[in-house]
Amino acid sequence: MNIAIVGTGYVGLVTGVCFAEFGVHVTCVDMDEERIVQLAKGKTPIYEPRLGELLHKNLQEGRIHFTTDTGQAVKDSLVVFIAVGTPSKEDGSADLCYVEEVAHTVAQNLNGYKVIVTKSTVPVGTGRRIQGIIREEIGNGSQGVFDVASNPEFLREGSAIEDFLRPNRVVIGADSPHAVAILQDLYRPLYLIETPFVITSIEAAELIKYASNSFLAMKISFMNEMANLCEALGADVHVVAKAMGLDQRIGSKFLHPGPGFGGSCFPKDTRALAQLAKEHGCRTQLVETTVEVNEGQKLRMVEKIVGALGVSLNPGSLEGFTVGILGLAFKPNTDDVRESSSLVIIRELQRRGARVQAYDPAAMEQAQRFLPDVDYRTDACSAAEGADAVVLITEWNQFRNLDLEKIKGLMRRPILVDLRNVYEPERVRALGFEYHGVGR
Repeated sequence: MNIAIVGTGYVGLVTGVCFAEFGVHVTCVDMDEERIVQLAKGKTPIYEPRLGELLHKNLQEGRIHFTTDTGQAVKDSLVVFIAVGTPSKEDGSADLCYVEEVAHTVAQNLNGYKVIVTKSTVPVGTGRRIQGIIREEIGNGSQGVFDVASNPEFLREGSAIEDFLRPNRVVIGADSPHAVAILQDLYRPLYLIETPFVITSIEAAELIKYASNSFLAMKISFMNEMANLCEALGADVHVVAKAMGLDQRIGSKFLHPGPGFGGSCFPKDTRALAQLAKEHGCRTQLVETTVEVNEGQKLRMVEKIVGALGVSLNPGSLEGFTVGILGLAFKPNTDDVRESSSLVIIRELQRRGARVQAYDPAAMEQAQRFLPDVDYRTDACSAAEGADAVVLITEWNQFRNLDLEKIKGLMRRPILVDLRNVYEPERVRALGFEYHGVGR
């Protein structure tokens, strides 16, 4: 089977490489000529474990190739996946201009039956919108020429390859049994590992993605509120979270307090779901509050850092202070800094006059686009050198076993602000640090 993936961003590239690994012939399309040239050479534009390895393998075996010619890719394929960006508008709703552009291109290049599949995260109703665009372009004889389906992705950055090859479930939303059968055939290798398949309507499939991400985001915001309450009451949020997680109705996942969620999915999807609900006369108050709590949590972390340094929150209060930052990506094992708590925290520290020096194993090049005035360092020890406080924001594995005695010797003041609760307070304090965690 030949398929096309339009869009070689995070979702499109991972999807294309993994389908190629399944033995499918894949054409990945993007309008960025330089990106296509680099991908054709086996160079990935994003940091994701195993992605480069699988890309190189499938290029060598001839199952994946890259082009800027969307029309030809459509003509050569039975299934066309739309994996372009759906950025947020000012009101929080999803901007579908790129999706609609692909729909027009597909309509202009239909040369036989096609299944057009939305892989991008899109609002409910987008599948019908794509149907309408194509029918309008090709006229009344559209019946049976194409089908539209929704096949949302559930890829965690840093674990995306494993999530695709061994998913919790595959969701397929379509009206046509023929389209469903074709997509099931594409995912046939997953039947061998007994992956659950959810076959539903296009609308339900589109909503499942938003609902899933919003619920997980809500768990994070809830635990951050509990962490703040634990600090006020003198309780340990880790004990609270562990006891909660032992209840099988709740589960232990996403109960870890921290500086708030970020990335390309949770912030965008929660805002989009809230806006979609408003447009249809429904209030999603829990989702709206989840967004508010998350934004407030990032600023609360700034208060925690400033308080640890013993100064006020006023602009200019950190003049003469140096803060070392460990972690810029929104989570470990990725170079993605979109909506990262680090960006907000660093900007607020700089606004108050602090000099910031930072290190991240993968995300410094991306961070420089947003934070040009940061002193980027080559390792964790260098980021701590001469600092009045070190702030751990992203829980990379290499930050879990730092040489704290060496770091203490490099610092001007031994203050560790651990926003991921990586370290045990007693151990760090025994080494002579002033330790500040979240909810402990």
